Amino acid sequence: MKTLDKIPTGKLERAGQLVKTGIKVGGNYVAYYGEKMVNPNLNRDKLNENNAEDIYDGLKNLKGSALKVAQMLSMDKSIMPQAYVDKFSLSQFSVPPLSAPLVRKTFKKYLGKYPEAIFDTFTPDATNAASIGQVHKATKDGKNFAVKIQYPGVSDSISSDLALVKPFATRMFNLKGKDSEKYFKEVEDKLLEETDYVLELKQSLEVSALCGKIEQLRFPKYYPELSSEKILTMEWIEGEHLSEFTAHNEDRVKSDKIGQALWDFYMYQMHQLKQVHADPHPGNFLIDSDSNLVAIDFGCMKHVPEEFYVPYFELAKPQIIDNPELFVEKLYELEILRADDSEKELAYFTKIFHELLSLFTKPFHDNYFDFSDEDFFGKIAVMGEEFAKDSQLRKMNGNRGSKHFLYINRTFFGLYNLLHDLKARIDTKSFEKYIA
Repeated sequence: MKTLDKIPTGKLERAGQLVKTGIKVGGNYVAYYGEKMVNPNLNRDKLNENNAEDIYDGLKNLKGSALKVAQMLSMDKSIMPQAYVDKFSLSQFSVPPLSAPLVRKTFKKYLGKYPEAIFDTFTPDATNAASIGQVHKATKDGKNFAVKIQYPGVSDSISSDLALVKPFATRMFNLKGKDSEKYFKEVEDKLLEETDYVLELKQSLEVSALCGKIEQLRFPKYYPELSSEKILTMEWIEGEHLSEFTAHNEDRVKSDKIGQALWDFYMYQMHQLKQVHADPHPGNFLIDSDSNLVAIDFGCMKHVPEEFYVPYFELAKPQIIDNPELFVEKLYELEILRADDSEKELAYFTKIFHELLSLFTKPFHDNYFDFSDEDFFGKIAVMGEEFAKDSQLRKMNGNRGSKHFLYINRTFFGLYNLLHDLKARIDTKSFEKYIA
């Protein structure tokens, strides 16, 4: 794979790259509509493929928050066209890596020595590369290490990248007024946290210690003395990324056990720790040779405040969803309904959130849930399409919900998709045995 000797870090340089991408996408639409005039039955599959490829090609050399957006979008399998999911999912662990000279320069700057002076062996080529950093394999004193190196300039470009994205997101999600700033601030704060490897090291040590008792779940050992604010060193664990495992696995019993570990891990974090690994994509999980689930990245952790946690999980209970008075009360607590809403807005948003939550919280309604249920995921996809086409929704104020929804909903959406990929059958109450 081609390596990168330089990553654009300046605002104008990065904006220019995005403008070039926009011109390519515009050309794809012109070509599509030209062909459509000749062939009225032409569908959008080829258009989606071309757009996905051009957008991904434009983002992959920018790295950082621009590529992180693609990674987040690749998790939305029920909403995004498959061409985008397929192409954007590459951002999880397969993008052009930094060149060897740039890697050596980063080591010298942040650990004071070149990698060959720190380790007995160090692979100059990255074993995988994602949106914020890339991983190299190293050895020292007979031990194998995974060394994660952050791309230069990533943290410095986050604010400017989001400023470029903001006008599109504002129109896409129909955000209005100053209240919309809280959502962008939440994303910016989380992305900045992900570039702080000192914080990630601390979070990794804490979560692995607190969740180590969960069966079939494993964590790497971390090495603070070989880490810094831009370099993170951990134990190398052999295994397949979860998406690679699900592509060939046909053992449902094995999938059930791995899926159960994944579910228990997330429920224990959510209900006991009140903080959660908020980046559940396949690149952050390995399956080892003993079919253990290995969690390997804790850069994105979301704390769940009590005032959000209580009404959020109360809305997962059928007795609350089916009680109109209590249901509306919880919608206000979670800022889904607002004091300045008109009667029309109150009725409309109460209705659509009742439909949405009645479906999305189904895994919590019984003691067992089968995540291979295509009917469940099909209904989510249909609902997403209906919301996308709803002209009434586009006319209303889109500022809906607490800022905490952004990463908590992303967490559950990602978790559901991973369990669906595993085709796992889950005991939804199993995690309770780990809670004191």
